[in-house]
Amino acid sequence: MKTIQTIAIIGASGNMGAAISKSLAKGNYRLLLCANDLNKVQAVADEIIKTNPAASAEAVDCSVDASWEADIIISAVPYAAEKEVAEKIREVANQKIVISIANPLNETYDGLVIAPDTSAAEELQKLLPNAKVIKAFNTTFAADFATPVIDGKQAGAFIAGNDPEALETVSELVSTAGFNPIVAGKLAVSGTLERMQLLLIQLNMKYDYNWLAGWKILHQ
Repeated sequence: MKTIQTIAIIGASGNMGAAISKSLAKGNYRLLLCANDLNKVQAVADEIIKTNPAASAEAVDCSVDASWEADIIISAVPYAAEKEVAEKIREVANQKIVISIANPLNETYDGLVIAPDTSAAEELQKLLPNAKVIKAFNTTFAADFATPVIDGKQAGAFIAGNDPEALETVSELVSTAGFNPIVAGKLAVSGTLERMQLLLIQLNMKYDYNWLAGWKILHQ
């Protein structure tokens, strides 16, 4: 019998955090949801249980406490908040998988606030040297979690990281969320994925472009 994994989702009340939480509630996971506003994160947990009474989702008010219990930590916060999150969870993240979904976008969405030779995920890895940082979900919009299949074809979601076992585990999470996991490469590839999402956001703003329709990939 497979052990139930516990996942702490930090920033679970945000658009992406809530979307990820709801999608993973379909799997055999115990979800610990946390954010600065406990009332908002409680509302997410309540919605999950109402939709799926068999789901295990609990709102907690401290990211450190949630991360102590977690096997996997998802940092579902903007890039500007990742350093603060890393400081809170540094001691409890040792040898754990930490998923970074952040894109280091500037306020006008016409560039990144990070050096060209690094990425948000690589910077998080520097802050959490003993964790297994994986890039995932950064090329996915929150609304896409509701419709990951278009015309019978499953949309792909890119992931990147240095640890093979961690990549396999996160691939399972991505599949549970409804997407086809595509391992893009080592963590250094995160920079390409983050710049890819910048372009997709710009195209979406300019042309109302649905990237899922353009990037849908059959599940092999």
